Amino acid sequence: MTGLSLARLAVPALLAAATAWYLDRSMGARRLLPPGFVASGLRRVAGAVVVGLLLWVGVFLPLGAIGTDVQPDVSKLTPPDLFLLHLLMLLTLGIWFLLGFAGVREARPAAALPAPPSDSAEGEERLPVEAPSIAGEGGAVVPVVAPALSRRFAQQLGLLAPSIPRELGLGLGLGFGAWAAVLAVMALIALALYLSGNTAAPKELPALVPWLAGQPLYLRVGLCLSAGFVEELFFRGFLQPRVGIVLSTALFALAHLSYGQPLMLVGITLLSLIYGLLVRWRQSIWAAVAAHSLFDGIQLLILVPLVIKLMRKG
Repeated sequence: MTGLSLARLAVPALLAAATAWYLDRSMGARRLLPPGFVASGLRRVAGAVVVGLLLWVGVFLPLGAIGTDVQPDVSKLTPPDLFLLHLLMLLTLGIWFLLGFAGVREARPAAALPAPPSDSAEGEERLPVEAPSIAGEGGAVVPVVAPALSRRFAQQLGLLAPSIPRELGLGLGLGFGAWAAVLAVMALIALALYLSGNTAAPKELPALVPWLAGQPLYLRVGLCLSAGFVEELFFRGFLQPRVGIVLSTALFALAHLSYGQPLMLVGITLLSLIYGLLVRWRQSIWAAVAAHSLFDGIQLLILVPLVIKLMRKG
């Protein structure tokens, strides 16, 4: 392995490690550090390592291909490969959660509890909710029975909502508007690049996109639903409350760098900001899940096949 090849692996690994370290520090500063991490330094380090590995493989590794002509060989892809990263995200979240919350009994005085969510804390993420404990007579700590692990998981990742169907409906409506707005912005940018003679304007679709559009309908629908749920769960439900909307958006865009189209990354970044603001407003991820799935569905089921058909006719 040459020094350059090693650097293309090492630099993303260092960026992933730095991001995992920042995530850990940010959780402490925001008082969102899981009780298992407070009780055990080993759990805390293991949690950071697990997240760091996922960030290396799923977010930063495509940076190593910048400046090369290496393109993904779609001929070697199989349908299960499409869901591999989503599976790794779910596995990472599951391990992190168990390290942070499983088998840990909390007992803290009421004065040590974080303040309840408040709209007055502008710009502050507020999804996770801590399990309470109360002070008894004489200041003794009286632990309150912690919620079941399943509910704790839902609390920590933005899955709780007064009405999930209502959130999904809201997300579908707003998601269609976001799709139209982002598409219009991308079209204006592409037109400006074309008129200026800038060669940065894309001349053809990335190889992965036509390959995806040629897959069976059930597979494309499954991929849209999987991306909408799992990616929102990881980037908005997990990362955003802990590192902020700007960094979680940047990481989301980097995770899609393999498409190799700068203009497409502009659209992805705009969509990520919209989804992040939607999660901050609704205090759950469900509206963003619906909006994300809708966008992917329109692109993969309608727009991309139509564009490919027109290009072949031309």
